[in-house]
Amino acid sequence: MSTKRDYYEVLGLSRGATAEDLKKSYRKLAVQFHPDKNPGDKKAEEKFKELSEAYEVLSNDQKRQVYDQYGHAAMGAGGPGGGFGGGGFEGGFGSSINDIFGDIFGDIFGQQQGGPGRRGGARRRAGRPGADLRTTVDLTFEEAAFGGEKVLTIQKSARCETCEGTGAKPGTSPDTCNQCGGRGEVNFQQGFFAITRPCPKCSGAGQTIPHPCGDCRGTGHYRKSSQIAVKIPAGVDTGQRLKLTNEGEAGDRGGPPGDLYVSINILPHEFFTREEFDVICEVPITFTQAALGAEIEVPTLDGKVKVKVPAGTQSNRTLRLKTKGLARLGSYGRGDQLVRLIVEVPSKLSSEQRDLLKRFDELSKGTSNPMHETFFGKVKNLFG
Repeated sequence: MSTKRDYYEVLGLSRGATAEDLKKSYRKLAVQFHPDKNPGDKKAEEKFKELSEAYEVLSNDQKRQVYDQYGHAAMGAGGPGGGFGGGGFEGGFGSSINDIFGDIFGDIFGQQQGGPGRRGGARRRAGRPGADLRTTVDLTFEEAAFGGEKVLTIQKSARCETCEGTGAKPGTSPDTCNQCGGRGEVNFQQGFFAITRPCPKCSGAGQTIPHPCGDCRGTGHYRKSSQIAVKIPAGVDTGQRLKLTNEGEAGDRGGPPGDLYVSINILPHEFFTREEFDVICEVPITFTQAALGAEIEVPTLDGKVKVKVPAGTQSNRTLRLKTKGLARLGSYGRGDQLVRLIVEVPSKLSSEQRDLLKRFDELSKGTSNPMHETFFGKVKNLFG
């Protein structure tokens, strides 16, 4: 005589219970006794197994009919119900339990309904998005300053025009995958858990192509060299990145293309460097120009301009040229240009120049030399 409890009693239902009654009762009790909510509780674990076995049988119309007629004896290996769906609970879960496992895990772990394991949810799209591409564009200092357009040559996959990206031979169409039913994923049982993974037959696409396109061999795309015009905004800097939507790899089987990301690299300039939106330029001047003052020509992004050097200019003095810098990216106006004056000392002197400088040095005694006086004043105070 069987020691198992009646399956209807296990689920707290009568024999006239509907399929919806079975589902609701099992879902409620399975959440209550699930091992993950009762860690280490052997009684709860056994109760969960009993519930799952009962629901596995009663949720299957054929098994339920046999059980109602013959009871537990029919579900053994030699009974009339032993061949349905690979046996009872120990042999594996049937589709009915998998249908609501997503709901149960949602209640236990706080997932939203419609997650893995829910049959009847949204099917996976047949077309998969294309991969994103990345490349680098080299710009001159002037191109970065004023912006413009660069044409890039990119090797990428493009949508097959013969099959219009479906991968199927013209006049035919893809078939729904008969292994996953078009969902793109399959479920399997591991212990108490229903695991979802991409369908091995269709690789997660949900469709198979019995008659592939001869030009793209069923992929829906092919490799080609593409020229892409990139608009460079004024004021960009090294390390910044531009995004070109839908200019990446073509999607599989009609899926949307990926994006293209273009990283900026500014090439070194002969005269200029930058600090944010300001341009910096070092200009050498002679000792005489620094002492007497002068008017010199300075290169800028807009061409040469004349700049006045004040008399008595010290080395490393900086002059500011308003609005001669780079465009302020994302804003208005331009930065400034900073002209750093470097007083250059002659490396070779004629005898006449040497004599004149010695005479100048004698005449310079008592002359104001601000940096000289400040330095030696500090030394005197330091050493007494």
